[in-house]
Amino acid sequence: MTKKRTTLEQVQEFHETYGLPVHKEIDLTCEQTKQLRINLLQEELDELKEALANDDPQETLDALIDLQYVLDGAFLSFGLQAVKDLAFDEVHRSNMSKLGADGKPIRRPEDGKVMKGPNYFAPDLGQFVKKKDVPEAAE
Repeated sequence: MTKKRTTLEQVQEFHETYGLPVHKEIDLTCEQTKQLRINLLQEELDELKEALANDDPQETLDALIDLQYVLDGAFLSFGLQAVKDLAFDEVHRSNMSKLGADGKPIRRPEDGKVMKGPNYFAPDLGQFVKKKDVPEAAE
């Protein structure tokens, strides 16, 4: 039986086929790549807004899948794919700490957003990225 490929594996195939970046290490140095990723994500988010405004389930699904595809492409372009799942687990762990003291969700009344409770802790994402040594300023 063939193992189903992850979304990252499928998007990596796309990147390799079309000559798009797949960095093995974190690389946030290319301004063109940064701008492309921001533009692509914004374009897909705009498509999602339009699909939802039109109550169109097919276009909503298309926009959500496209967002995931472009987001996975950003992980690959910036060399963050190796830590994606671990970082996601850490953010999930943090999000699950948002419950109120009574163990119930705290929601903002105007839109239902889940708010941080008294036991909330921020995710420790620094553990997944190595910060490059910053040279000291010359005196």
